[in-house]
Amino acid sequence: MTAATDPATAVTDPMAVPVLLYHAVMDEPPDWIAEFAVGPKEFGRHLDAVVDSGRTPVTVSALADHLSGRVPLPARPVLLTFDDGFADLPGPTAEALAGRGLPATAYLTTGAIAPGGRSLLPPAPMMTLADAARLEQSGTEIGSHTVTHAQLDTLGPRALAHELRASRAVLEDTLGHRIRHLAYPHGYNSGRVRRAAAAAGYETATAVRHALSSDRDERYRIARLIVRRGHTVADVETWLAGGGARVAPYRDGPLTVGWRWYRRARATLRGPVFAG
Repeated sequence: MTAATDPATAVTDPMAVPVLLYHAVMDEPPDWIAEFAVGPKEFGRHLDAVVDSGRTPVTVSALADHLSGRVPLPARPVLLTFDDGFADLPGPTAEALAGRGLPATAYLTTGAIAPGGRSLLPPAPMMTLADAARLEQSGTEIGSHTVTHAQLDTLGPRALAHELRASRAVLEDTLGHRIRHLAYPHGYNSGRVRRAAAAAGYETATAVRHALSSDRDERYRIARLIVRRGHTVADVETWLAGGGARVAPYRDGPLTVGWRWYRRARATLRGPVFAG
């Protein structure tokens, strides 16, 4: 949780690109996701702040095209992303976005939404795989969030390849076109995971990093700002102004590295777990 910051006094970076990360948009989310859920009314105020910011809303594909050198970004871009695939996404959330003409990118955990699928996510109201086409038609592009939502940097090569390739194949079979983008569950990744994502055919992968992205960010570690229950419209306005967080790319700090090694050791003893 962060305290609200006055956008007028925040230190801003004109090269910063806010990539906002949402999860569930609902008034009564399950306890395990409540910290990362936003109520529909508050979400609407966030979207109004995006519209009022004067930034150009784009999808991850537009950022990918820029980072690969194909097409320049528009002036002052902003990206809206959604992880997991909660039940609100193809319904009221997509309607709120479309009503304001805002594109978005949604990363779906296929094991949590496909018939007979299994994932590490605790129980929650989820969309279905059949909703994916409707979501895409509303203006939201679809990316992969793996099969089970595992911590990818704790997996062996075979399990890692399965998480990356099987989720992509399910989405491609459902939608009838190539899936270009990946989001790492929990944002967890490593050099090995990033190389595997590229080898699996993804053009980009988003992490979390609790930071602003930029037009020079890493294609397979795009920084996002995770929106929590306690964040206010003022926080969103500060990010939209290019302040309130550091700007990627930057090297991981010692705490991040230490937490990574702890998780890997824990996974060796306990196997795959949800890190919620």
